[in-house]
Amino acid sequence: MANPPTKQTVLSHGIFHGLPDLSDAPTGLTAIVTGANGISGAHMIRVLSQTPARWTKIYALSRRPPSGKWPEQVEHIPLDFLKSPDDIASVLKDRNITGPVYVFWFAYILVTDDSGALQWGDQRLIDQNNLILTNFLEALPRASLTPTRIFLQYGQKWYGVHLGATSVPDSEDDARLNPETGGLYYTQHDLLTTFCGKHSISWNAALPSFVIGAALDSSQSLLYPILMYASVQKHLGRKLEYPSDVNAWLAPLSLSNAVLDSHMYEWSVLSPQTANQMFNASDDCAFTWGKFWPKLAAYFDMPYTGPETGSDVEYKEKSMPGSPPPHGMGGEASVMRYRFSFVEWAKQAENVNAWKELAQRHALRDGEWKDIGSIFGRADFALLRPYPSLMSTAKAKKHGWFGFVDSSESILSVADEFVAMKTIPSPASIGRS
Repeated sequence: MANPPTKQTVLSHGIFHGLPDLSDAPTGLTAIVTGANGISGAHMIRVLSQTPARWTKIYALSRRPPSGKWPEQVEHIPLDFLKSPDDIASVLKDRNITGPVYVFWFAYILVTDDSGALQWGDQRLIDQNNLILTNFLEALPRASLTPTRIFLQYGQKWYGVHLGATSVPDSEDDARLNPETGGLYYTQHDLLTTFCGKHSISWNAALPSFVIGAALDSSQSLLYPILMYASVQKHLGRKLEYPSDVNAWLAPLSLSNAVLDSHMYEWSVLSPQTANQMFNASDDCAFTWGKFWPKLAAYFDMPYTGPETGSDVEYKEKSMPGSPPPHGMGGEASVMRYRFSFVEWAKQAENVNAWKELAQRHALRDGEWKDIGSIFGRADFALLRPYPSLMSTAKAKKHGWFGFVDSSESILSVADEFVAMKTIPSPASIGRS
């Protein structure tokens, strides 16, 4: 006999649709959010703070206090996770943390090379991030804290998207890559599940793609370099030029809005049926740069160009590190083809000086580009890839998650936040004396 139908209520809030109705969820809960100044951590606090009866206390753990102001139920705890578990436990004990406790782990240490480019496969990144997670987890029993659920955010690199073309769509039950290429997320997941099994704690994990969001204390955003690029191009009277070829222009990919992600993470830790499960976290929206590029040009009120397709067009080429690619079908490495890279563009004196002029004229928060290799390198990775990068949302739907946002609306909404934060100039004001 077929299972009887079930009924579920979903909500819309602004541009976000299909959000779960958590009105019956427990109240009087305590959240511990690490990496609280990063994009994901800051948005997690933002979402949890919207229901103060449910989340009566939120502890924000980070080395630095925020530049902005948090709601009154949020308390900052300055913590360096490179300290020993005993040192961390001592700090947590002093706060007398009570109530059903839920942990959201977003802490992350970046590792770059001499050029400032992010080094995903560097053993230092794996060792340091495993160390801070281990230190924190081992501090919990020392502080007499037994969380109800522990959540960790990984990323789409779980599937090897940074190495080359993956299987389409990426699904949570895909076999792991070998440890040498799988990198950090596999080892962190093993640390999490082993610890939770030992202490009878349930866990959740999520795999977002590029996280679209704006935070005062984090420049590690895909959208930030793209907006800076568009601002300078308009300031100098140029077009919004697309840097890569038609394959990258047409390749569908998944994006992950930071607000929608946070709603999903809250749902996952509060839902009994999701205990000890990992989910892809995405906008659940088809997206290509080809469809979005004209919308970005319209947002800035400037002309644009797409990929050049003539036989005489000369493209530079760069092979991705996976050979064969991680989709498991053999073949040669995936190859990026581009006329210019954002990293190269950001190092040109005319563009550097143009940004300084914009920053001074519009009283922006930062008049100089820092970490060019990592910040603009993220844009290169996103816009120059010639292969699709889609994440399945089937598993999440089967467990009751139906969240959705139009990725183009998401990007433009977050662009407005960057303007409000004085991180980029208002597009309408660029070019005015």
